[in-house]
Formats: sequence, structure tokens, C-alpha cells
Amino acid sequence: MTSKSAAAAARATVYGYPRQGRGRELKKAIEGYWKGRVDADALRATAAELRRANWRQLAEAGIQEVPTGDFSYYDHVLDTSVMVGAIPGRHRAAVEADVLDGYFAMARGTQDVAPLEMTKWFDTNYHYLVPELGPDTVFTADSAKQVAELREALALGLTARPVLVGPVTYLLLAKPAPGVAADFDPLTLLDRLLPVYAEVLSDLRAAGAEWVQLDEPALVQDRTPAELNAATRAYRDLGAPTDRPKLLVASYFDRLGDALPVLAKAPVEGLALDFTEAAAANLDALAAVGGLPGKRLIAGVVNGRNIWVNDLTKSLATLGTLLGLADRVDVAASCSLLHVPLDATTERDIEPQILRWLAFARQKTAEIVTLAKGLAQGTGSITGELAANRAALASRANSPITRDPAVRTRVGAVTDTDARRSQPYGERAAAQRAHLGLPLLPTTTIGSFPQTAELRVARADLRAGRIDTAGYEERIKAEIQEVISFQEKTGLDVLVHGEAERNDMVQYFAEQLTGYLATQHGWVQSYGTRYVRPPILAGDISRPEPMTVRWTTYAQSLTPRPVKGMLTGPVTMLAWSFVRDDQPLGDTARQVALALRDEVNDLETAGTSVIQVDEPALRETLPLRAADRPGYLAWATEAFRLTTAGVRPDTQIHTHMCYAEFGDIVQAIDDLDADVISLEAARSHMQVARELAAHGYPREAGPGVYDIHSPRVPSADEAAALLRKGLEAIPAERLWVNPDCGLKTRGWPETRASLDNLVAAAHAVRAELPTAD
Repeated sequence: MTSKSAAAAARATVYGYPRQGRGRELKKAIEGYWKGRVDADALRATAAELRRANWRQLAEAGIQEVPTGDFSYYDHVLDTSVMVGAIPGRHRAAVEADVLDGYFAMARGTQDVAPLEMTKWFDTNYHYLVPELGPDTVFTADSAKQVAELREALALGLTARPVLVGPVTYLLLAKPAPGVAADFDPLTLLDRLLPVYAEVLSDLRAAGAEWVQLDEPALVQDRTPAELNAATRAYRDLGAPTDRPKLLVASYFDRLGDALPVLAKAPVEGLALDFTEAAAANLDALAAVGGLPGKRLIAGVVNGRNIWVNDLTKSLATLGTLLGLADRVDVAASCSLLHVPLDATTERDIEPQILRWLAFARQKTAEIVTLAKGLAQGTGSITGELAANRAALASRANSPITRDPAVRTRVGAVTDTDARRSQPYGERAAAQRAHLGLPLLPTTTIGSFPQTAELRVARADLRAGRIDTAGYEERIKAEIQEVISFQEKTGLDVLVHGEAERNDMVQYFAEQLTGYLATQHGWVQSYGTRYVRPPILAGDISRPEPMTVRWTTYAQSLTPRPVKGMLTGPVTMLAWSFVRDDQPLGDTARQVALALRDEVNDLETAGTSVIQVDEPALRETLPLRAADRPGYLAWATEAFRLTTAGVRPDTQIHTHMCYAEFGDIVQAIDDLDADVISLEAARSHMQVARELAAHGYPREAGPGVYDIHSPRVPSADEAAALLRKGLEAIPAERLWVNPDCGLKTRGWPETRASLDNLVAAAHAVRAELPTAD
């Protein structure tokens, strides 16, 4: 096919779409089901209507091939485990008794059965449920969900493409099941898994699928020859049958590197590649392997992870270059649009000048359609769209909102000394022990306490004018009093104020810093029914006035025990925001760090002796390729130290991380030079404690003994058993006792019971220590 005919064939498509609905109807229906207010039929009806609404919206926008199978009640990797029959033994009875309840039991656990481990989806803030596999795993095909959703879309008269997690990525994301040797490699199960995928593909073909997309984002990471060979075998075998649909193998989030020639040579009919700035090397690599003659290429030229308008002229140039490299070139976003909010036009509080700079999922689909039209019919067919796009880009580039000379001068004056504590850790630790007087195995929580319905109503009433600021603040004071009183009665050693005044750990600060924009409806799924509204980082960052000092000081006035000051760290402020793309991330991180440094210093001046600066996103934002990591870790760890290094030696600096593979960043954790770190460890059975010990980590650590992402209440014996595991790796004088993460999403009854058990476990294990009083 010539370049001209390839352009004429260009179609617009996407890999996935936000699941929640305009009003987060899916969240409300699922949580209603959990509470018994919504039955299974009503939940399924809501889900079906949301799917139909998404497909109609995409089709009406001009998307010519819609995705199916990307919709999920909780997580698409969990859906894949169901599809291939990889149900953990402890959950089989629940799944056999009731498929839906068993599904949610795997995701959330029950009082008697632990859920699957949860961790971050590559370098995003989306969490997936980790498959548990072992040498005895038996895979069986269950294509019911995938077939049913395909038929729903076809019944609407749409061209539809089922989207599945690919077999290689699925196995590379998996971990050995509990009781299986830690060195078991799930990839050894590939030959057992492939026939199951082949059966699912055959079922989809029989149901009417012309194409099926198999997502293989794990192949954009550094892969060994054995792993690349596994990809070769996988697509050789899946490409062999004659009764299958056409196969499209998709990658995103980075460049494919050595995996590109493997997939280019595979007997599949198409590839989907990321061609945004993060993966620009894919273009040269594709040319180097001779392109994809006879195959379909879906070009991800619209950024599916950020919210800035696309540079249409630049994307058209990329698409034009690609025309000679494939049989047909179609246009898409770089990844699923799951990672961005639904619709920018619903935002009423953002200035119209700034709103034109933004593109959420609906706006990105319009950009994709425009680019496909321009590629197929020439730029003359989209003259108006190109002119409007150029004007929006120029408006942003020239806006004074984006630059603050005072902030840039301050960043330019930063020296290495500014990012170093005045004394080494050993001296600081002695000063802190003398100052704080804590027992061995001190107990604390991560920061937030349950955000009750009453708190949410109070915030809504304040926004609506039904109560005034004074009335709202009295409600917050009452909540803080209750939280402090509960912690004292329970016997926690280091308290928190509970964060009753905070809507979100990033948004709360973003709303008080210059340079950030907050949305009203910009919800993005983090995990399950947990949605967040990432703020938008549009300009230079500064802190006009203290943000947390008042409430922390008030909480401290209620108790003689130390109350932690709670801040969100600079890397997490970036990672859980939509960041500006017009300057290096390291520059933005230093701006945020200096603003937070002012807050840390003010907390200390106000009498706060323990200050926690959370960095749960440090691992999440780690580049997928090893070659890109040193530069990132250099500015990321420097930003944390710049935030925290200005305090006295006897002020104890904590940090917190959760739901990530910490083994990859133990040296970076060390480089933060925090006095204490708390980490998620309950679902992973204290794995991180062993990783810290293997590294020789010299500071204090609190690997979590209470999994807060499950409604189950761990017993005191269970928490004590985890604590003893922690002591096998970390000595008692450096071990803390705490939950995995904040308690914002939990209810008060389970929080009270769980923390009572946590403290009881600490006391029991403390009594076993030879150094205990």
C-alpha cells in the first residue's frame, strides 16, 4: 500500500476509557452493593449502562473502533486472573459460591481471608491486584466477561476491539503465591498459559471480533534475553491458529527498545506504539527495523497521561513520517485514557483562558479524531482546528501565570549545603531519643483517620454557604479532639491530628500553593472505588502562608504526647498532580521543595518535634528504563532533603511509602536521610523489612502490620506475628509499629478495633524483648 492509501485508511481509536461515569456512578453502585443497599442485578445494570454511554460517546466523537473489555468493577489485571482461572486457593470457595462476591473478596479480602497484594501499575498512580502463581497453578479459560462486553458493543452497531492484558506482561506482573519458593519465576508458566489465551481468542473470534488487542507494557522495561525469548514464543504460538482474530500487540509508557524487533517480526497483524515525548525513540527504532510492512500501526501521538492540549502540528509531522513505515497507520492516545479525567468542560472554576490549555478524555478523543482526519484528508480539512490549537499553545507559552521571577531566583540560589542535615544520623538519633523519650517498638499511625460522612457533609455545607467558616472550624476541632482522645486511650505513642480538614493529601496543599489549579470534577481512578482529583501544576510554586501549623498546634495542645506534623513530599506532589510539561521535572520539584521547607521550619518553630513528609510516589515515578533512573533519583532525593534539612538535630523527620516494589529503590530510601520511614508490608509479608536489612539500612523503620486497604480487622496475634518477622530483619531499637497507610478510607469501628490490636501486639512483643523494662 502506498503512503497515500495508508493515509486514506487512517482511523481514530483509543485503548481504554475512564470507567467511573460522569458522576462516579460506578463507585456509588459498587459501594452500595458492599453495604447491601444495591443488589447484584442493579450493579450489573449500572455497569452496562456506563459501558454503553462510553461507547456511544466515543462513536459520536468520531472514534471509529471502540475498545471493549477495558471496563472493570475493580481492576483489569484481576479481571485477567479470572479470565485465565488463576484464582488463589483461599478464594476458590468464595468464587464458587458467588462469582461477584468472590471477585470482591480477592480485591478487598474478608475478615477471614486476605486479599491479593496490590501495587502500582508501572509508573502510574493506578494500583493493580498482583496475580499469585506457583508451579501447581492450573489455568482454565473463562472468556464470559470479554465475550459479553464485545457482544454489547456489536449490538450497538459499533466496530469494537477487545483489549486484554497480554500473557507475557501478565506473568511478569505476577508473584509467587504464599507458600511458594520466593525464587519461583511465574514466566515458567508461559507454555501452560498460552493455550488458555488461544481459547479466549477463539471465543472472541466466534463472537465477532475482527481484531483483539493484547497489551504488553512490561516489554518497555529492561528485559533479559530469556524474557524477550518468551515474548517471541508467545506471539509465535498465538499467531499460529487460523481461527483467531487479527492480533494487535500494544505497548505504552516508554520506548520498546530490544522488544521492538521481536514484535515487528512476530506473526501478528499489528502493533500499537507510544510516540509521545517519553517514547520518541520508538520512531527511529521502527525505521531501523524496516518498519512494519504488511502490518497495521496504531500511533499513540496524543499523551494519554497528562492533561495539556496536544501540539497537533507536531503530531501530524510524526504521523506523516510513520506513513511509509506500515501498511496502515491509525491514530490513538499513547495509552488508555483511564489515567485522565473525563471532561474538561464540566470545570466551572477554572479561568476560560486556562481551560483552553486543558484536554481531558473527551477532549483527547477529539484531538485523535482531528489528527486522523488530517492524516487521511490533508491539513486543509482541519484548518480551523489547527488555528485554534496554535492559539491555545501560544496563550499558555506567553502567559505570566507560568513564571514567577522571585521563585526562580530562590531556586537558583540553592546550594548543596541546603540539602544536608547539620549532623549525621547517629548524633541526631541520640538527640531525638533523649527529647522524645519513646519506648522500644513505638506505635503510631501514618496520618489520616476515617473521613466520616459528617466531615464530607461539613465541607459540602461550607462550599454551599449553609455554614460559615467559624461553624466549619468548630466541626474540625471536634473531630481532632475525638481523634486525639481515641489515640491516647488506645495507647499510641506518637499521635496524629487525623487530617480532618484535608480533602486529599495532594489537593489540600495544592489549593494553598501558588501555581496549582484544583478541579471540581477531575476524578481519576487510583484503585477499586478510590478516585482522586489530581491538581494541575500550571505555574511556578510558592507558599503564601502556613498550611498546617494551626491544626497541628491545636492538636498538640490537647495532649502531652508528641503529635506529628504531616506534609506531602515534593515528588508525590508532582506524581499525583498533572505536571507542567514546559520545564524539567527536577526544576519543578525544587520549587515545591522550597515551599514545603518553609512549612517544615514553621512547624518546628511552633513546637512540633516529629514531622512526617510522605513520599509514597518515589518508587512509582521511577523511570521504567534503568538508564533513566540515576538522573531522576538524584533530583528526587535532593528535593526531599531540601524540604527537610533545615531542622534541628532533635527534630525527628519521618517519611512514608506504600504499595510499590521498594527493593528497586532501597539506596534512594537511604539517600533521603529521613530519621524514620514507614512502609507498606502487611500484604507482602514483611518483604520490605528483609530488603532494608539486606541493604544495611541504618535508620529506623516501620514496616506496616495492618493492611488498611481491606475491611478486615487483623487480630493482635496476626499483627504480633508480622512484628516478629520484622524483628528478624530490623533490631528492636530501630523498629516502629504502624499500619501500612493512612486510615482515611476506613470506617471508625474497624479502625478502633485494628489499632487496639496493633497496640496490644506491640505490648506483647515488647514484653518478649530482653531489653524491655
